[in-house]
Amino acid sequence: MSKMEKIKMTTPLVEMDGDEMTRILWKMIKEELLLPFIDLKTEYYDLGLEYRNETEDQVTIDSANATKKYGVAVKCATITPNAARVEEYHLKEMWKSPNGTIRAILDGTVFRAPIIVKGIEPYVRNWKKPITIARHAYGDVYKAAEIKIPEAGKCELVYTKENGEEIRELVHTFDGAGIVQGMHNTEKSIRSFAKSCFSFALDQKQDLWFGSKDTISKKYDHTFKDIFQEVFDTEYKEKFEAAGISYMYTLIDDIVARVVRSEGGYIWACKNYDGDVMSDMLATAFGSLSMMTSVLVSPDGIYEYEAAHGTVQRHYYQHLKGMETSTNPIATIFAWTGALRKRGELDQIPELCRFADQLEQACLTTIESGKMTKDLAIISTLEQVTALNSREFIAEIRRNLEQML
Repeated sequence: MSKMEKIKMTTPLVEMDGDEMTRILWKMIKEELLLPFIDLKTEYYDLGLEYRNETEDQVTIDSANATKKYGVAVKCATITPNAARVEEYHLKEMWKSPNGTIRAILDGTVFRAPIIVKGIEPYVRNWKKPITIARHAYGDVYKAAEIKIPEAGKCELVYTKENGEEIRELVHTFDGAGIVQGMHNTEKSIRSFAKSCFSFALDQKQDLWFGSKDTISKKYDHTFKDIFQEVFDTEYKEKFEAAGISYMYTLIDDIVARVVRSEGGYIWACKNYDGDVMSDMLATAFGSLSMMTSVLVSPDGIYEYEAAHGTVQRHYYQHLKGMETSTNPIATIFAWTGALRKRGELDQIPELCRFADQLEQACLTTIESGKMTKDLAIISTLEQVTALNSREFIAEIRRNLEQML
């Protein structure tokens, strides 16, 4: 393979390195599956927790702004610290979720879909086609303000106009200790969410479903419902009819029931928290969290590809003890292939797009041949299965890739 000319890139990808076991896999993937075949151009940002702490999280902001500049990014999984992580990593403070920061800056929607492969059957037996989750990526609980109520007292929501006029709403009169949370969103972000969902549905030629709890949340959730309907009626209704696809709004309770009964093959738009939870549910129900693609798409055409799962902390501690782990790298590989394909499309480099397709196919071929990581081996329906560690699995993918090339 050393005699093959490497594929040339013209514009860099923004590369966001991450934490723990996924950081180890990130290096393996680059060394074994990318650098031997591509003259890889990236603008590198270290989003590992130590460097985020050193820069007081400025590196996360810089990486998001670089993504706006270059248009395409690929991101490794990162730690969102809790109190235990603050102590473990000696952090200056409990830094916010890097994903949340990046999503807020890019004002994007996260689209997640399962990677379908022979031998890994969905737990819901009637699911035949992928279900894509479209997750709103701004606000709600992820931007909430919270107070621990120490004793009896009154809590109010207070909005103050620029002219000083106030609007007040009683939240609760406490007769003892409690908690309170204030969430927000913006019409601009909700409108961007709606447009991203409708545009993506047209691009994929798939029906779009959206659900919230507007019967209970008559102002907050109802605003989402109203904006979606307005955007659809004024900008997308005729386009959907021409494409032969549909848009449906109903209560999220009903959506969940419909999803379980369906065959799949549509896009399910979710508010931020709903999308966070339901994408994990779908990933697991389709087979594995490590078999899920994830891309953040902004209304102005910015793309950030990532793995939908976490940093695999348990495997990282095993790795530090010198043990080989059977950590599934597929979602991280597909983050790279998604970014490379999009870069190839934007820069008109068909060889780069073709390489991304071939690398994805090499991954699927490896699994379908019965060679896979332990998480897949224990749920595979194939008759002959070999559980490999991460290095062995990536080596098998490379062998299949080289045969294709």
